[in-house]
Amino acid sequence: MKLLKSVQKFFISEPMLCICAVIAIISTFFAAPGANYMEYIDFRVICLLFCLMAVVVGMQECGLFKVLAYNLLSGKKQFSILSLILILLPFFTSMLVTNDVALIAFVPFTIIVMDMIEKRSALIRIVVLQTMAANLGSMATPMGNPHDLFLYEYYGLSAGEYFQTIFPLVLASLIGISSAAAICKNDTIQVYFESREQIREPKKLAMYTGLFVLCVLSVFRLLDYLLVTAVVLVCMMIFSRSLLKKVDYPLLLTFVCFFIFAGNMGNIPEVRWFLSEMLHRSTLFSAMLSSQVISNVPSSVLLSGFTDNWEDLLLGVNIGGLGTPIASLASLISLRIYMKSEGARPLRYLGVFTAANIVGIAYLLLIKKFLY
Repeated sequence: MKLLKSVQKFFISEPMLCICAVIAIISTFFAAPGANYMEYIDFRVICLLFCLMAVVVGMQECGLFKVLAYNLLSGKKQFSILSLILILLPFFTSMLVTNDVALIAFVPFTIIVMDMIEKRSALIRIVVLQTMAANLGSMATPMGNPHDLFLYEYYGLSAGEYFQTIFPLVLASLIGISSAAAICKNDTIQVYFESREQIREPKKLAMYTGLFVLCVLSVFRLLDYLLVTAVVLVCMMIFSRSLLKKVDYPLLLTFVCFFIFAGNMGNIPEVRWFLSEMLHRSTLFSAMLSSQVISNVPSSVLLSGFTDNWEDLLLGVNIGGLGTPIASLASLISLRIYMKSEGARPLRYLGVFTAANIVGIAYLLLIKKFLY
């Protein structure tokens, strides 16, 4: 009975990993396990994700994001300006620390601020826009999203190729999100924090910043990823061993499972034909629609083996990060945090979220049509 409860608890906490593990196991019945399984796994992506997550956890523990939010929000200002700051914080920070981390850092902070200034009625709108902002801002860099990092590595893209393709969509997203943020009743409000946030252990923050620079250089292939992984691991073991427990290992295992699943599917002729036909008709829409069902991370891994049209695949999975709550796992993080807040209204949240995301997808598809 204890074992069953433990399994149920783990499934509830890590549903994506459990589902991915099951489909990876099922796929082995159609493609027998062999030595080539190790070739399915992109260890460079796994190592870089580990390094980035470990370093960002360290930065978060030092209070970097809270200090940033405190300095930007405290004082007297117009509510429209406050809304804009709250929504753009995850947009810009997600470019470096991923959309998941940006929302984990700023959504709880937003709930506190809205209660403090008695603007609870605006909370759903701001959290929804924060979620969209994090999903859209994170595509600006390869390290902003796990799936973008994977596609960057899988297709061997140069920095110029990546940024030239994604920049118009990022700029359009910034304009759209900023416009949506500004539409609100423009009261004058005062934000006052009882205690001033300060950086904890500035020397460690300097170390994490240096390690982050090494990770970025490795992403752009200026440093060997194995060397950077070794440096990050040694530094964390010596100075911050306890933080290694906070790395998102389930996400890394989820990637491993999908590498195996995608590799097995690629060896089944019927599946190869179906996916190739679907992607031949429209890589963009195939990526966007599959993201709504299985999320954009697994969609990237699965579909990349069947198309050379990396531009539309890259754009499709990023536009597809909008839509259903499972289209991007970061959206589930916001939903979970909001649901735990006092007075949460889940049905209203999902209604606003769905409407806003449909508008967002339509807007970005128009941008794609006219600017690409």
